Amino acid sequence: MSTSAKLWGGRFQKPTHELVDQLNASLPFDQRLAHHDILGSLAHVTMLARQGIVPLEDARAIAQGLRTILREIEEQRFTFRLTDEDIHLSVERRLRELIGPAAGRLHTARSRNDQVALDFRLWLRDTILDIAAGIVETARALLDVAEAHHDVVMPGYTHLQRAQPVLLAHHLHAYVTMLDRDLARLRELYGRVNRSPLGSGALAGVPYPIDRELVAALLAMDGILENSIDAVSDRDFALEFLAVLAILMAHLSRLAEELVLWSSSEFGFIEFDDAFATGSSIMPQKKNPDVAELLRGKSGRVFGHLIGLLAVVKGLPLAYNKDLQEDKEGVFDAADTVSLLLRVLPPMLRTMRIDRERMALAAEANFTLATDVADALVRAGVPFREAHEVVGRMVAYCLASGKTFADLDRDELERFHPQLAAIALPRTAWDAIRSREHPGGTGTQHVASALRVSRQRLDEASEWITRQRERVEQAFRRLLSEELP
Repeated sequence: MSTSAKLWGGRFQKPTHELVDQLNASLPFDQRLAHHDILGSLAHVTMLARQGIVPLEDARAIAQGLRTILREIEEQRFTFRLTDEDIHLSVERRLRELIGPAAGRLHTARSRNDQVALDFRLWLRDTILDIAAGIVETARALLDVAEAHHDVVMPGYTHLQRAQPVLLAHHLHAYVTMLDRDLARLRELYGRVNRSPLGSGALAGVPYPIDRELVAALLAMDGILENSIDAVSDRDFALEFLAVLAILMAHLSRLAEELVLWSSSEFGFIEFDDAFATGSSIMPQKKNPDVAELLRGKSGRVFGHLIGLLAVVKGLPLAYNKDLQEDKEGVFDAADTVSLLLRVLPPMLRTMRIDRERMALAAEANFTLATDVADALVRAGVPFREAHEVVGRMVAYCLASGKTFADLDRDELERFHPQLAAIALPRTAWDAIRSREHPGGTGTQHVASALRVSRQRLDEASEWITRQRERVEQAFRRLLSEELP
């Protein structure tokens, strides 16, 4: 292969080694940026024409050629060649085949450094909206289950030991609040991602009368990045995206762990629908929670991508370095992983069966009302630490005698504290639930209100996602029209 086959090959006297071509090429994975690469190029050539940097006739030919290439890619007629190195050179090579030497004007006032940063941001912008929509649907599924089982009581746990009775709806709502924070982080990130680096050139800017704000507006971006060196070398947006996904996966993994536990014979709280479970190749009786286990296991995969990219960028001098070619594969895989899980979770949650009777029995077992008995003593004037010690002795006595609090007679109660026989002690899990009717508590009225507020927040988030998508789609339709915008 001659060096002239490389679009950057003018300075070189020897072709690159075939193994170097394999190592250097990012096309096998960055071809998924093709759509955004072409849209970015359409905005760029529109600006070049308006600023008189390239002739209008050439700009129109370039724009038409780019639209043709996009159709070829969408119809899977486009030939990707490893020798093209990356999606940018692949598109430019095909453009030259279509329109001839005028294709060479497209790269005026642009470097692959600011071009790839733009493509990555445009792709990530769309991906943030897709994942945000998946989070909304998952949170809605949790709310659906909570509302359908608003009167189910279960044991709350600390240290995986039965602690105090709570509503199942309150427990599920805890995950909704986690997902709400994940949504907030994505929305904040969207604003930082949605800024244009184009016009930064290789690192120092470009010596042409460009209009960077016009390019940003044509792409429905919220402005430009202010420093050209930072614009081409920054990957904070990718790191932050992976960090948000890692936190999201930590939340989903915690949920998955509880679902695995709850579906076991030892708990018996839930049963997964057959469509979301698998069997054993050797034990016919088994019904395995493999979907939840995979969700739990894939969290490590996403965590690893965050650490991997941190390791790539930690020692890079300014500005662009080839190391940054390693910025995409982990992000792509993390996004694909999370997106799939967010599609699987909602139907799995909505179809699982709840054993309310088993949950109710567990809610009152193992002295889960002990704290409420101590609180009853406190309301009768006993200092809490004294009340705590009294109830602790009651628990020890019951364990030794094989009794529960309900089995204790008046004489036994007075033996522990004279106030115990004179006050109304909590007898059921519902006594504990009703006593916690305050913001943040597990009382039925508050939980019902909290579920309504969360649903309203999800509706607002969904509306925001729709608005952003419509804005982007409208801008892209203009770029893909037959005339230069």
